[in-house]
Amino acid sequence: MNLIYTYLADRRFLWLLLIINTAGTLYGYYWYESQIANTPAIYIPFVPDSPTASLFFVFVIAAFLLRTNWPLFEALAIITLFKYGLWAVVMNLLSLAVLGELPWQGYMLICSHAAMAVQGILYAPFYKMKFWHVLIAAVWTLHNDVIDYVFMQYPKYPGLEIYVQEIGYFTFWLSIVGIAIALYYSRKYKQGNQLQLYGPRKM
Repeated sequence: MNLIYTYLADRRFLWLLLIINTAGTLYGYYWYESQIANTPAIYIPFVPDSPTASLFFVFVIAAFLLRTNWPLFEALAIITLFKYGLWAVVMNLLSLAVLGELPWQGYMLICSHAAMAVQGILYAPFYKMKFWHVLIAAVWTLHNDVIDYVFMQYPKYPGLEIYVQEIGYFTFWLSIVGIAIALYYSRKYKQGNQLQLYGPRKM
C-alpha cells in the first residue's frame, strides 16, 4: 500500500473525516431547510441531495472504524458524492457567470463539494461493493433525477431557473458517469484487486 493509502487508512484520519463529514451533513440539511419546508412530504427524502450523499459516506467511514465494510453505502456514496459534488461546483460557477457575483458561502460550497467528489473516489480501492449493490444505488440515483427534474424538486439556485432543462440533462449524465465509476470499482473488487483497509478484529 503506497503512502497516500497509508494515510487514508490511518484511524486518526478516519476519525477526522467522520467529524468533518458529520458536521458538513448537518450543515447541508440546514441549508435545505427552507426548501424542505415547502416540499410535499413524499418528496422530502430526495430533496437534500448533497447532505444525503455525505451521510452515505459517514456510514462508510463508520464501518471502516468498526473494521468492516457496508458495501451498499459504499455504492451509494461513490455515485452520489461524485455526482452532487461535481454538480454543486458547476452550479455555483454557473451562478457566478450569470449573476456576476457569488456570496462567500458559494465559494465555500465549491471547495467542500469538490472535496466530496474526491473523497468518495479516493477510498474506492477499499470498497467491497458488488454489482447488485451498484444496481440498487443506480436505481436510487436515477430515481432521484426523476424526482428532481420531472416532479421539479431540484435544488434551487438564484438565476438558474431558465436553464433547468439543460441542468437536468447535465445531471442525468453525471449520474451515468458516477454509476460507471462504481461499476469499475466493483469489478476490481470481483477480480481481487481491492486494498485492505483494516486488519483482523482484536479480541
